[in-house]
Amino acid sequence: MATTEENLTVAPIVGPDDPRRFTDSGIEISELYSEGDLPENLDLGEPGEYPYTRGVHREMYRKQTWTMRQYAGYASAKESNERYRYLLSKGTTGLSMAFDLPTQLGLDSDNPRCLGEVGRTGVAIDTIDDMRTAFDGIPLDQVSTSMTINAPAACLLLLYELVGEEQGVPSEKLRGTTQNDVLKEYIARGNYIYPPVPTMRLTTDLFEYCHEHIPRWNTISISGYHFREKGCSAVQEVAFTLSSGIAYVQAAIEKGLDVNEFAPRLAFFFNGHNNVFQEVAKFRAARRMWAHIMRERFGATNPKATMLRFHTQTGGVTLTAQQPENNIVRVALQGFAAVCGGTQSLHTNGFDEALALPTERAAKIAVRTQQILAHESGASDTVDPFAGSYFVESLTDEIEARAKELIGKVDALGGSVNAIEFITGEIDESAWGYQERYRIGQDIVVGVNAYEEDEVEVPDLLRVDPESEHLQVQRLKEFKANRDQALVESRLEELRALARGSENLLPPIRRALKDRASLGEVCGAMQDVFGAYAPRF
Repeated sequence: MATTEENLTVAPIVGPDDPRRFTDSGIEISELYSEGDLPENLDLGEPGEYPYTRGVHREMYRKQTWTMRQYAGYASAKESNERYRYLLSKGTTGLSMAFDLPTQLGLDSDNPRCLGEVGRTGVAIDTIDDMRTAFDGIPLDQVSTSMTINAPAACLLLLYELVGEEQGVPSEKLRGTTQNDVLKEYIARGNYIYPPVPTMRLTTDLFEYCHEHIPRWNTISISGYHFREKGCSAVQEVAFTLSSGIAYVQAAIEKGLDVNEFAPRLAFFFNGHNNVFQEVAKFRAARRMWAHIMRERFGATNPKATMLRFHTQTGGVTLTAQQPENNIVRVALQGFAAVCGGTQSLHTNGFDEALALPTERAAKIAVRTQQILAHESGASDTVDPFAGSYFVESLTDEIEARAKELIGKVDALGGSVNAIEFITGEIDESAWGYQERYRIGQDIVVGVNAYEEDEVEVPDLLRVDPESEHLQVQRLKEFKANRDQALVESRLEELRALARGSENLLPPIRRALKDRASLGEVCGAMQDVFGAYAPRF
C-alpha cells in the first residue's frame, strides 16, 4: 500500500537500467502475482449490484453492446453533417459532436478574436440555422448525440432541443450528453467564460431543466479525459474526476435538487491509455469509489444514483506523429481496456490525429476497430473478464487507496472549486515526470525514442479549406440582417435581468435563441452580468 508522498501518484524517475517496473501512478509492478496479492476479504459482488465493481449492468455487453461513437465535426455545419451521415453509414451507433474553439468560448465566428480558428478543431455553431443544418436528415429521436461543450453547454443543448422540436421530436425522446464540465476547463484546458460561481449555477440550472423537460439526457460528463491529456497519472485521473463529481453533486444539493432524482443522469468521461491492466483496474476502482461516495457522503438511496456510467475516448496524447500507423495498434489496445473495464460508450481515435483532424479513411478504421472488439476479440462475451486476476485485483485496490488519499487532500482545501491551483500543480508534476522518463529512455514509445526510422511517413491528411471561415462569417452576417433586431435585444435584456437574480436561466436562454439571438450574443449578455474568469496563476 502506498504510504509516502513521493510515490503516491507519479512514477519515479529511476533510469532505463533499473530493473523495477512502475505504472505511471508510481505503483511498482511485481515480477509475479499470486493469491497473497489479492486484497484481504475480497468481495467482488455481482455486476449490476452495489458497489458495481464488476459493472453497472448484470449482463453488460451480452445484452447490449456499448454505444460506438466517433468524435467529429469540422468547418461548416454542412460538412459536419456529411461526416455524421458517413459515420452512421459505417456502423456508429451514436454521434459525438466536436465544436470549434470560438463556439467552445461562446464567441460568434465574426468576432475579431476568432480569426483563423473558425471551423478548425470542430464545427462552428453560431445560430439555430447552423444546428439545423448539422442535423439535417438525422432523426433526433433515433440517435444519441454527445456534445463536447462546456461553458456554453446550455446554449448548445437548447439549440439541439429546438431543432428536435422542429423535427416533431418531443423533448422527452431526446437522448445524449452535454459535457457541461467547466471545472476541468479551469484546471486543464482553459476554455472557460465566466468565474466558477456563476458557472456552477449554469451547470446545475441545466440539471434542473433537463429533469423537467429532457429527462433522458445526461446532464454532465464529468471529465478526467482532459486531466490525462494534460499529463496526469491514472490515480490522479480517478481522484480529480471524482472530486469534480463531488463538487457538482454538492452544488446541486445546495440548489435544492434531490440527489436521487438528478444523480442518475450524471455521466463520466475517462481516458484510455496503453497499460491495459492499469486501465481496467482504474475503471473498476472508479466505479466502486463513486458508489461509496454517493451512498455514504450524500445519502443516495436510488441505486441508479450510485452508478458510475462512463464514456471512454482513447488517449489523444498517446498518438504519435512518427510512424502514425502504429497508432492503430495503440487505439485497439486502449479500446480493449475500456471494454474490459465496462465502458458504456467508446470513441476510438483516428490514427492520423497527431497530425490533423481524421480523414474518412482514418475514421472508418477507428469504427472498424470498435466493431472488431465487439465481434472478434471475445472481450464482450463475458462480464468483467479480468475479475479475480491476482494482478488486476491488486491494482484495483491500490488505485482506490491512492485516489482516496488524494481526494482527501482536495477535500481539505475546500473541494475542487477551491483546489484548482493544487490540482494543476499535481498534474504538472506528473506531466514533467512523463517527459523525463521518455527523455532518458526509461519509458519506451515505439517510433519516438526507440525503433525510429529515418524516413518520415506523412499520410494523406484532412485539410480544412480556409474559405470555409469566410463563408461561415458571411452566413452569420446574413442571419443577423434577417431577423427582428428589437425582439432579439429585448430577449437579451431579459436574460441580463434574470441573470442578476437566482432563477433558472435556461428558459430565457431558450427564448433568446429561438427568436434568433446568436450564441455569442447570448453568452455575451450573461458575461455582462457575471464577468469573465481571470486565472490567478
